[in-house]
Amino acid sequence: MSVAKPLPHDAATLHVTGAARYVDDIPTPRNTLHLAFGLSDQAAGTLDGLDLDAVRAAPGVIAVLTAADLPFDNDVSPSIHDEPLLAEGQVHYAGQPLFLVAATSHLAARHAARRGKAQITAAPTTLSVEDALAQDSRFEDGPRIYGRGDVEAALSSARHRLSGQLHVGGQEHFYLEGQAALALPQEGGDMVVMSSTQHPTEIQHKVAEALCQPMHSVRVETRRMGGGFGGKESQGNALAVACAVVAAATGRPCRMRYDRDDDMVITGKRHDFRIDYDVGFDESGRIQGIDVTHYARCGWAQDLSLPVADRAMLHADNAYFLPAVRITSHRLRTNTQSATAFRGFGGPQGMLGIERVMDHIAMHLARDPLEIRRVNFYRSGESSSGQAAPQTTPYGQPVEDFILPEMVAALERSSDYTARRAAIAAWNTSQPVLKKGIALTPVKFGISFTLTHLNQAGALVHVYQDGSIHLNHGGTEMGQGLFQKVAQVAADRFGVDLAAVKITATDTGKVPNTSATAASSGSDLNGMAVKAACDTIRDRMADVLAEQHQCAAADVRFEGGQVHVPQASYSFAEAAQITYLARVSLSATGFYKTPKVEWDRIKGQGRPFFYFAYGAAVTEVVIDTLTGENRILRADILHDVGASLNPALDIGQIEGGYVQGAGWLTTEELFWDDAGHLRTHAPATYKIPACSDRPDIFNVSLWDGENREETIYRSKAVGEPPLMLGISAYSALCNAVEACGPHYADLQTPATAEAVLAAIARARG
Repeated sequence: MSVAKPLPHDAATLHVTGAARYVDDIPTPRNTLHLAFGLSDQAAGTLDGLDLDAVRAAPGVIAVLTAADLPFDNDVSPSIHDEPLLAEGQVHYAGQPLFLVAATSHLAARHAARRGKAQITAAPTTLSVEDALAQDSRFEDGPRIYGRGDVEAALSSARHRLSGQLHVGGQEHFYLEGQAALALPQEGGDMVVMSSTQHPTEIQHKVAEALCQPMHSVRVETRRMGGGFGGKESQGNALAVACAVVAAATGRPCRMRYDRDDDMVITGKRHDFRIDYDVGFDESGRIQGIDVTHYARCGWAQDLSLPVADRAMLHADNAYFLPAVRITSHRLRTNTQSATAFRGFGGPQGMLGIERVMDHIAMHLARDPLEIRRVNFYRSGESSSGQAAPQTTPYGQPVEDFILPEMVAALERSSDYTARRAAIAAWNTSQPVLKKGIALTPVKFGISFTLTHLNQAGALVHVYQDGSIHLNHGGTEMGQGLFQKVAQVAADRFGVDLAAVKITATDTGKVPNTSATAASSGSDLNGMAVKAACDTIRDRMADVLAEQHQCAAADVRFEGGQVHVPQASYSFAEAAQITYLARVSLSATGFYKTPKVEWDRIKGQGRPFFYFAYGAAVTEVVIDTLTGENRILRADILHDVGASLNPALDIGQIEGGYVQGAGWLTTEELFWDDAGHLRTHAPATYKIPACSDRPDIFNVSLWDGENREETIYRSKAVGEPPLMLGISAYSALCNAVEACGPHYADLQTPATAEAVLAAIARARG
């Protein structure tokens, strides 16, 4: 079998040698134009005019466009048509594109763009959650509420009751390859676009709309991205549309890429949240009622904020059964970058809220937080087997395969959690300056797009006469290894070596109407679509050989590079040649749609997820009580990926996800000044985790099991769930700060050195 093998990434050699080709590496004709945006320096106001004479006179400038120069639609929004490519009338955030420069080089375009002068009558800015609430500045008419039970009665009757507030920071995607696009004009008004995007069909749709062309006139190709993390699901629209519009107007190829500063200033981030909670619980720490309110800062345009905020609500329970619960979500409009998709898509924010509650309860009761988490775990069961029926989530989905009790017990043993916790307590008693902390936190993450119609995928497979296989599907490769996993599926279906399979660039001209590679669904959706296409061709080949050998098609076996029939064997290439000579098609499309999912987001009821992925992490940290500086000393992870398609790639995803999640909660701080300018807009001012920030001891294991649902080879998604393992780092820091004094420390995120130092002061009172 080709699946379940720990094979390296298909482009690993290209990556390390620098031969991997990205959008900005694609050779272009000598007359290619380079584009740059001129940006607003005001966060809110009326755009009274633009003085662009100096821009037009700058060296190398060929064209300068404003909103009035755009030929058709001036919108790059993925949702409600509220995001103009170039500002018209109003300015909504500092960094909003006002005009577009086309020049003979990248630097010439950037230099010229800075010469523009905008006349803007400033208006009051709405920057914070509190500002937005005071001004009732929001998306949707009011808050959305999900829940069940009599929350007020449960809270008032509980023996213990706590309330609190947690500020959850945003996060910059910081993909290594910035946003980039290249447009190549074709005959008859057609356009080919090379885009660094997770959603080629979205790019196709927006470019066609901007050019007033049908979608069949636009072809979008994406070979690979140098990272995406959700930041290339919708944020690439502006570059692709800008390139296409100028290419159509000039007849010349157009390329655009953001420099890092421009990228961080223009594009959206992870949504930052304020989470308020009121919880009632008994002496054991079991929650009896909880009222949680999410305040999501969405930025100036809607983008994907509604589904992001929805998913935060859907993960507000994480791994815990909440008998009486109310989850209220406010989606607030502010004069900041339009927050967008980011790995986990709201799930991390919702999950962090309930994990904070668990830690708060544990401190109040002076108990090990792991005990509190265990007592609140879901009970899993199957009514048909005689056990109690599975408990349901606040939105009504049964939790049928809850394996966290077994996983947590196994991780507790393998990480030596109990002994280490006791040793840390002894350390903290004897050490006046350095304090340690440890935490074990679980993850239950739902897998599927909550917008049901997106749970579909297509694939195109060709088998050539020589037995080589050409494969194309709707998923995009951003370093996660999707192409390798899907190639392994194809090789396994045909029983050939992986070298026989070539996956080509994602192309809207080959597989139409693709969903974004997001929601951790890339392998699930595209793997099944490819399987369907391969099986169609394989069955045709089997029918041809069965007819020739007067046997049943079921007796034809594809394995080891051979096709076996009773009394004979052929190489796969020979079998392909025989099928071709019999005039039987060796090409097929495949299609897959996720079963069982149904979701009513207005009622907050249904089954939005096909299944859940699980994981747990133990993190040990140390803090310096004099400076607030902190380090992650050790991390132990046990993660559920079902029957892994590729253990090496999956472990890599888990390691990277954990570090990115820990970075979100510890070092990565976004800061806007009072005028709405993003001040953390470069590596000098925004700190992602470096290699030295990873734990010195980093143990990652895969849970031995398979998906109970019928997924591709019974595997489970692995893209997003590991990020939330990083919550254990935040909980461990809370544990370390608690050792500094008797008072509740109320550690906020990101838990930077300054935040830790402030929490230490609160703990000491």
